[in-house]
Amino acid sequence: MMDSISIKSEYLFPFYHIDKDSNLSENVCMKTTVNIPDKTLRDAMRHTKAKTKREAIVKALEEMNRRHSQAELVKYFGKFESLMTNEEIEAMEEEDWKSWTKASKTIRFPRKGK
Repeated sequence: MMDSISIKSEYLFPFYHIDKDSNLSENVCMKTTVNIPDKTLRDAMRHTKAKTKREAIVKALEEMNRRHSQAELVKYFGKFESLMTNEEIEAMEEEDWKSWTKASKTIRFPRKGK
């Protein structure tokens, strides 16, 4: 009976970079065949102002991903107790302004020629 040996791909192919997480790479494209109804694709091209079918599909997918990411953030709205109110921010800015103007009055710049 033969024992099985596990060898990592890095050892078998030391000179080749193997991309184990293709989501990290921006230039990865996936070719696929998809049946999309003509009217749906025409509408997508019109709404996205795309010149090609590929551009319309990419724009539509990017928009969908953006909207879903925003929807995931919505569940956190109103749950931060340590956030400053608008009045607190304005009061802090006013204090900063007062301390800055007070400091700028004490700074003396030498006159030219002296």
